[in-house]
Amino acid sequence: MSLRRKIEKSPFLAATLAGLAGSYLSFCNRTTTWETAGLEELEDALKTGPVLVIVWHSRSIMGSLHWPVKLAPLSSLYANSPIGRVSGALQRRMGLQSIEMSEKTSNLAASRMVLKRAKDGVSIALTGDGPLGPARALKDAPLEWARATGIPVFCYAFSTTKGHRLSSWDKMLVPKAFGKGAYAFRRYPHDIPKKLDTAEREQVRGALRDFMDETTAEVDRMIGQPPGP
Repeated sequence: MSLRRKIEKSPFLAATLAGLAGSYLSFCNRTTTWETAGLEELEDALKTGPVLVIVWHSRSIMGSLHWPVKLAPLSSLYANSPIGRVSGALQRRMGLQSIEMSEKTSNLAASRMVLKRAKDGVSIALTGDGPLGPARALKDAPLEWARATGIPVFCYAFSTTKGHRLSSWDKMLVPKAFGKGAYAFRRYPHDIPKKLDTAEREQVRGALRDFMDETTAEVDRMIGQPPGP
């Protein structure tokens, strides 16, 4: 049986791999000298209720370690796939309330789940380009959930001077220890209207996508790195 199939069938194996990954990422987090941006604004927003956090898949791996879990709960979404199961187990290990999104989960069911969590005061995090891409192509879910919940939208990104790019569709950035890093939680400065026609939806999609790109470029600039995926 392949490792992929073993992970699909064994929550214990997924949790074990998540433990190894979590230990490595925690070590990298502790040994990296971090510069931050936007944390005060995030903390202020959390005092009044939950927020929606959107991140590009390529810059998502450190998000669970950088969220202020002691200040507010966060539900993060993960795909029903081998790497998704490991990701979900890692999120739980870091204190997040992860939500599995299977192929059988309809958009309506997923939206109801997210809305209930938000009404219960739980913030929501998801990748803007989904689990399979294309890279940096903003999906409908962030727009729909921002519109439906009406909660503030934040974009997260991290960068590091010591990292490795995976040969994946998104060229995911994985940190190495003892580097210089930066991460940011930036609030999207516009409200998402409750009702959007087709043209308005695409306008909002483009503006939010550009803001996510700007947030990602910002953390690269903070540590003198060239803009990357």
